[in-house]
Amino acid sequence: MNLVRELQAAGIGRGSPLAVVLAPGLGVALAWESGSRSVPTADPGSVVAEVSSLDPRWTWWSARDTARPLIAAGVHLRSCWDLGAVGRLAYGLRREDPAALWAAVQGLPEPPTMRASLDLLDLAGEGGTAVRSDGQLSRDWLHGRATETLDAAAEWAGLVLQTAARQEALLRSLRDPRPSPRQPPLAVLTAYAESAAAVLAVELEQHGLPLDRAEATRLLLALIGPRPRSASEEVARRAQRDGAVLAAFPGLPVDLRSPAAVRTLLARIGLDLPDTRSWRLEPHAGTSPGVAELLAWRKAERLATTYGWDWLERHVGQDGRLRGAWGAADAAAGRMTAQAGLHNLPGELRHAVIAEPGCVLVRADLGQIEPRVLAAVSGDAALARAAREDDMYAPVAASLGCDRATAKVAVLAAMYGQTSGAAGAALRDMDRAYPVAMAYLRAAEESGRTGNDLRTYGGRLIRLSGAVADEPVTPGHGRYARNAVVQGAAAELFKAWAVTVRAALLQLGGAIVLCLHDELLLQVPSEAAAAAIQVLETSLASVASWWAAGSPVRFVADIATGPTWPTAH
Repeated sequence: MNLVRELQAAGIGRGSPLAVVLAPGLGVALAWESGSRSVPTADPGSVVAEVSSLDPRWTWWSARDTARPLIAAGVHLRSCWDLGAVGRLAYGLRREDPAALWAAVQGLPEPPTMRASLDLLDLAGEGGTAVRSDGQLSRDWLHGRATETLDAAAEWAGLVLQTAARQEALLRSLRDPRPSPRQPPLAVLTAYAESAAAVLAVELEQHGLPLDRAEATRLLLALIGPRPRSASEEVARRAQRDGAVLAAFPGLPVDLRSPAAVRTLLARIGLDLPDTRSWRLEPHAGTSPGVAELLAWRKAERLATTYGWDWLERHVGQDGRLRGAWGAADAAAGRMTAQAGLHNLPGELRHAVIAEPGCVLVRADLGQIEPRVLAAVSGDAALARAAREDDMYAPVAASLGCDRATAKVAVLAAMYGQTSGAAGAALRDMDRAYPVAMAYLRAAEESGRTGNDLRTYGGRLIRLSGAVADEPVTPGHGRYARNAVVQGAAAELFKAWAVTVRAALLQLGGAIVLCLHDELLLQVPSEAAAAAIQVLETSLASVASWWAAGSPVRFVADIATGPTWPTAH
């Protein structure tokens, strides 16, 4: 029987869980609630592409292992359940390997991280089965036996399905925080989005960010000079950069890379500062040539050491794509992460991010996302009314009886737990005007101080008990929790928007090329620019309709297009 017809006969259709395990060199193993199937093939991508016509919910241990080769083969993966992503969400895991994921759903202690190779002691008592007598997964199977045969791969796929079912059961048991709950529960919808974000992370890693090597070379030449011809020349240039700063200060030279030494240097010109952060130095640059030189040195030093010639050669391919490793959720608030400088590319080098021929870049930035999220997740009606406006700080300022700048400080101080200086006075006004939102934040802070675990609005477990058990309780634990409930929810909303945009861009021939905190950067064919803007707007409205169901909060995005990243602002 044809594979697709067989799966249809088994009840597999849109959204049906379908576990998939790839056995390299052998084929593909599939498992569903009532059965399993192994498909010998040298081209697993073609099998998955064929079955994708049924639009199942692909279920796997992690996109990094399973989706990666499929994406490389050109397969578009729509809906999925990524056990690694959902394990982080539902159980607060820091790992996404099968051993940790299985142990979590079984209520077992997290096993040690697998070593690169096994010895006879590791294999003692394994018993030859996938699940050991103590309930943990076999180290032999984890180390490769699971995909040595198609029969083993099919059994492994069955365990994938079991793990997914237990994860979903936990998420369905959580209280839906929305004032107008819908089905599926919000935590399950978040799991769908987090899983798709794990696929997006693999796509971003493989496809990369368009970066014109010729323009990047020109910029580096202008900013830091030609590539050093030797180690001694590199040392000489470093000394030259340092010398321009040290000449502006009296006394003996110091190590400019040591914050303590720089504080000593600044004290020589009468500046006694608590730290040497750039934002603290910038107000003094206009009156102090030495501080101006120090700030300029920092930019040049960062370019030369972090984003210099070695960076260009290591991370930018000959195809003009900047590539680095991506993570779908960091260990704290669940934000997407990236390496190779993708999240910290200096403004000077962003001019080299240029759309490829026939294409245009579209940038979309969620406006005032964290304050709007606070209004939605706390259920504060007054703050939600303010979040109906394009600029929510204007009505907040009117409620607090202050100017817009002070209102912004007040809202940010509330979310970040800042209580000193002007922020302290602003917080007292916030208590009066927005008591529900402030109570929500203080409850989170108290959980941090007392070591009680929290969940974000979307269901992500924020582990606080273990951290407090291992170290003394500090105000930092409270501030961390206070911010995590807002930043974590904002990250979940952002990723739900991103993956909705990703799905809609397929028919336009476009793609997301960068996720930067609350900002999306797309590359689309020039003739599809207007349609891409529409996709961004309608996707945000669609996500907000279920994410913040029952809330009057309005989410907005600043959208622009251009041939380069800086011009799309």
